[in-house]
Amino acid sequence: MAATSAVGSKPGLVFFHSSVSGQCRRVEGFLAQVLQRRKNHGTFRLYRVDELERPDLVERFKVMTLPTLVVVEDKQVQARLERPRGCREIERFLAPWLN
Repeated sequence: MAATSAVGSKPGLVFFHSSVSGQCRRVEGFLAQVLQRRKNHGTFRLYRVDELERPDLVERFKVMTLPTLVVVEDKQVQARLERPRGCREIERFLAPWLN
């Protein structure tokens, strides 16, 4: 994952998950709902990181639990949410970036 620092670039939203976790699949659905509301699907550059495929990124971002959402802006982690429980929690977490 490479974040760019160009003017007007989108922040990155990294979704750390496990392909075998039912909770991760539910959170992916919640995330899709939040980003579709008010047409926010273009707000972020979305990255899906499977823990088994990219353990290097899991370690680099110090992810200890799945699912975890991380917002990266200007090559810096701006926010982190572990084990989101629903759409409202994700929406509150992403509120600073949503339209």
